[in-house]
Amino acid sequence: MTTTRTLGHSGITVSAIGMGCWAIGGPLWGEDRQPFGWGDVDDDESIRTIHRALDLGVTLFDTASNYGAGHSERILGRAVAGRRDDVVIATKFGNVSEEATRRALGTDASPAFAVRSLEDSLRRLGTDHVDLYQLHINALPVPAALDLVDTLEALVDQGKIRAYGWSTDDPASAAAFATAGPHCAAIQHDESVLRDNAAVLAVCDTHDLASLNRGPLAMGLLTGSTRAVGADDVRGRAPEWLEWFTDGRPTPRWATRVEQVRAALTADGRTLAQGALGWLLARSPRTVPIPGLRTVAQADENLATLALGPLDAEAYAEVERLLVDLRHA
Repeated sequence: MTTTRTLGHSGITVSAIGMGCWAIGGPLWGEDRQPFGWGDVDDDESIRTIHRALDLGVTLFDTASNYGAGHSERILGRAVAGRRDDVVIATKFGNVSEEATRRALGTDASPAFAVRSLEDSLRRLGTDHVDLYQLHINALPVPAALDLVDTLEALVDQGKIRAYGWSTDDPASAAAFATAGPHCAAIQHDESVLRDNAAVLAVCDTHDLASLNRGPLAMGLLTGSTRAVGADDVRGRAPEWLEWFTDGRPTPRWATRVEQVRAALTADGRTLAQGALGWLLARSPRTVPIPGLRTVAQADENLATLALGPLDAEAYAEVERLLVDLRHA
């Protein structure tokens, strides 16, 4: 069974499932105390989780400069110290935050900020290069994104990054960036069994890009948990774009859709989360789910999908039958 995939035309080999590092960043606050993190974290448990992921075959770790206002990068750097050659580090730039106060301060899409943000990320990560450097402003106008290409290519030439990409859900933006950027190797986008973005996946096929799947478990909805989350968790006071949760609990209409596909996703003995990740592996040879992990127990469950592999064809077809209205919405 193949347990690795390639980041597009970069030639960089990664585990078929990576680890998302948003949750291990801890709190980040926007205006009016809007939470942009996942609540308090245990840094020692975060490091144990990263080590467990490594033991289970994960090589790709995805973070960002603003996760916990840089805290996620610092923890990841501590965890992989001495093992840098064993891992592929992806981070992001464009969202501005203040480390001392853990405040979100808006966005900056300037080339100068891209360079400055990278230097800060390298310092926190304790490394001299990042493998995949991603623009983190989802809806940035295409001309502003294209203004970054020459700077990103220069960073490749300098050996500070190996490849770059854009975290965007818009297929036209993804195509424009890939066309302009010789070392653009990946698009990170929202992708799960409940929200398939066929148009972005088609762009990845056309331009030989990896599809990094954020939200592969719909931010916890596809784990089946009904536990309420706290007010310091982004799901506890969900922004407009986060429709999976309402007031810290699964949104009823989406919880109902999860129950509709539970049997198909778990038919071969998988857990619900393992089935959702298996669906993504079956969806395309380019997909690389990056579920967020913050405990060793979560790593053990989710990353067992590497051994289980893609959902089988019969179960996959049944899921598509049950969710056909979502595929053509």
